[in-house]
Amino acid sequence: MDEIQERWLQAWYFAAQAHAGQKVPGTELPYLIHLGAVGMEVLAAHQSSPFARPGLAVQCALLHDTLEDTDVDEKALLAHFDPAVVAGVRALTKDASLPKAEAMDDSLRRIREQPVEVWAVKLADRITNLGPPPPHWRADKVEAYRDEAARILASLGAAHATLAERLSRKIADYPPPSY
Repeated sequence: MDEIQERWLQAWYFAAQAHAGQKVPGTELPYLIHLGAVGMEVLAAHQSSPFARPGLAVQCALLHDTLEDTDVDEKALLAHFDPAVVAGVRALTKDASLPKAEAMDDSLRRIREQPVEVWAVKLADRITNLGPPPPHWRADKVEAYRDEAARILASLGAAHATLAERLSRKIADYPPPSY
């Protein structure tokens, strides 16, 4: 367990610096809340059915938005983390050069080329993102987001039964009754 704790702390501090000043969209909460929630999902899944490489899963969970949402580049990540972590984070990063309609299929394809721990991070990320939708989203956007979650589940659900079941329940309940 010491290894997981050390890897968590290394990634946690790095992510806190990289995402400093960012907020969870639509809130005043620091973005680190989202990253911690994804990490918590991964750790809870590991408790129910252990990953072969839990350190990889934890670090990718905490760093999954670093390349996409900060000024940190792959070279900076490689200076601090194992190449497998950087490859996982890269796979979890949407290719901004692609049209939006193609980005998810490309992302899922690249994630499927990684170890299942990286797949699990994508499942955990979508679980945490299936809270109440932003108030400005129209019904068609909410429906599209739910459909996209179902595509993620179909493509990556084999990675971890607990996360797949949890995502399935979140999809069924999305949007929450308060919407």
